[in-house]
Amino acid sequence: MGERDEQDEHEVADEVTPEADDLDVEPAATVAPHVAVDELRDLVIYLAGSLTDAPDEVEVVAEQRGPTIHLSLRVPESELGRVIGRQGRIARALRTVITIAASRHNLRASLDIEG
Repeated sequence: MGERDEQDEHEVADEVTPEADDLDVEPAATVAPHVAVDELRDLVIYLAGSLTDAPDEVEVVAEQRGPTIHLSLRVPESELGRVIGRQGRIARALRTVITIAASRHNLRASLDIEG
């Protein structure tokens, strides 16, 4: 590689890589814990309701135990397979989304699914 090629690579890298000041990243949320609990509860209701034929029968109970939020999802027995998915893939994905959403509030979350 010639000297000119290396210089071009550095210029391209500088153009593609944004500076930290250019990013619109907010710092970790400092939301009150009860607001975070409500947001996580609403998120589970939205996701589970979208998966089922009877979204009005989806119930979510959320309780906070220290830095952990425990969510209990209850769906009709006939809809349980849709929420859990084959080999638990959808349930695992729901738990991953909840974990990520809780981490944005510096909290931990767990999700139980009941029929």
